[in-house]
Amino acid sequence: MKVVIVGGVAGGATAAARIRRLDEQAEIVIFERSGFVSYANCGLPYYIGGVITDQRELTLQTPESFFARFRINVRVRHEVTAIHPENKTVSVKNLETGEQFEEQYDKLLLSPGARPTQPRLAGAEHERIFTLRTVEDTLRIRQFVERQRPRSAVLAGGGFIGLEMAENLRELGVEVTIVQRADQVLPPLDYDMAAQIHTLLRSHGVRLKLGSAVAGFESSGEQVVTLLEGEEPLRSDMVLLAIGVTPDTGLAREAGLELGQKGAIRVNDRMETSLPDIYAVGDAVEVEHFVTKERAVVALAGPANRQGRIAADNICGGDSRYSGAQGSSVIKLFELTAASTGINERSAQAAGLDYDKVILSPEHHASYYPGSQTMTMKVLWDKNTLCLLGAQIVGRGGVDKRIDVLATAIRSGMKATELAELDLAYAPPYSSAKDPVNMAGFMVENISAGKLKQFHWQQVDDLPRDGSVTLLDTRTAGEYRRGHVDGFRNLPVDELRERLGELEASKPVYVMCQTGLRSYVACRVLAQHGFDCYNLSGGYRFYEMVTRERLACASSYPCGMER
Repeated sequence: MKVVIVGGVAGGATAAARIRRLDEQAEIVIFERSGFVSYANCGLPYYIGGVITDQRELTLQTPESFFARFRINVRVRHEVTAIHPENKTVSVKNLETGEQFEEQYDKLLLSPGARPTQPRLAGAEHERIFTLRTVEDTLRIRQFVERQRPRSAVLAGGGFIGLEMAENLRELGVEVTIVQRADQVLPPLDYDMAAQIHTLLRSHGVRLKLGSAVAGFESSGEQVVTLLEGEEPLRSDMVLLAIGVTPDTGLAREAGLELGQKGAIRVNDRMETSLPDIYAVGDAVEVEHFVTKERAVVALAGPANRQGRIAADNICGGDSRYSGAQGSSVIKLFELTAASTGINERSAQAAGLDYDKVILSPEHHASYYPGSQTMTMKVLWDKNTLCLLGAQIVGRGGVDKRIDVLATAIRSGMKATELAELDLAYAPPYSSAKDPVNMAGFMVENISAGKLKQFHWQQVDDLPRDGSVTLLDTRTAGEYRRGHVDGFRNLPVDELRERLGELEASKPVYVMCQTGLRSYVACRVLAQHGFDCYNLSGGYRFYEMVTRERLACASSYPCGMER
């Protein structure tokens, strides 16, 4: 059997190694357009920033090491220019010599990945405008930074690459402005969770222009002028286009393969395309989303690796199945970590799901042990089935551990209430006896059992201030003085039972505290004395953080710019 693989990195290289482990006799050929077949593309921004100092650390395998260990024929700087399914051949061009030839296959695996989205913008060919996809791109940017010593950069796009580049360039002392068409960065997060990232970025001197769109570029001496729609242009020494990625599927389209959304290659759960003996994996394919069961394009390294393994199994006569992409992701930004899994509120609404959510702010380990840090968690579930839909976490410590537990819970089909039953490891330096994941489960239990009713930060400002409802802030007097919501009177939770006579039982009561815990206790007291009580999800801390961010971005000055 002869297997031809188009593209390396996560999907193609993984598949090649797996095929060899399953079939010692197979002839395996990889054609890779770039000069590197297997590299740590997620580490590219950190080489530019100097965190990774040795270029060799980016290269996971070389053509020589692949051949030495697996007897796989890797041909870098070779571009497959056409697929001929009827003949089971591909046309190949040697980019070094210009030679063109045909290569026969019994099985063909496509792993072309995705290319940086490049809208047709005037002036985008400027030599100081970069994209970041390959090792060659990384070396080009690193060389530019070392030689030209840029003092300013505009990053078009606020996704993973844009934000990681923002951090690394800031650490080098470069002034950074992020231009993002949406009103937030990090699309896997909901706006309210991304608000913490906005605050973090501004605190590190990153300027944010949210809700702004790039219209084109002009040259001005040694600088690039980034033109914005309806706004003043930005001048900088360099520009990085990180608007997103587009499946690189021109070959597949020309060969007649069925395509789906964003032009991605449509595959089944065996990673088979619409044509016989042709498989596809990675950022270029459309798969089923594990949570919504809808078709989706999920450009992440983890899914690409798993898809490569599954395709390899099936190429070798097995019957492995891909159960869908969940979209679990994590990113380090300065001192914070942000992570998500499953779907967010926007996706739940788009899918027409009847969902609910809890927001909590637990410590990442026992509060009495030195160094505990508050994290913010948001967990979504289906109100009808109680099945987990998704989770988002932002914090300084323990984020990756909790998101992985929640990702596993979603994959196993757990109900949100069952999070309360998880038997998780505990020691004061690592967690609390009631782990944050357990706490989320307790909250869902209370809501589903009718012991707790919630209201959310979006509703706070719209609550009537005419006396028809009671608005309570159950924090201490000192906390209240340091900041509170207009219309909410201060009644500390520890004084509540003795002062119930001050409240009218006929009026609904809306209660808040700093994080939602003390106000929950207050609601349980009030409910058992006949009051109709609602607890502010996430508490004053969450409300104040999100509304402060909204005000910053609604001002006449761009986000991150001082008056």
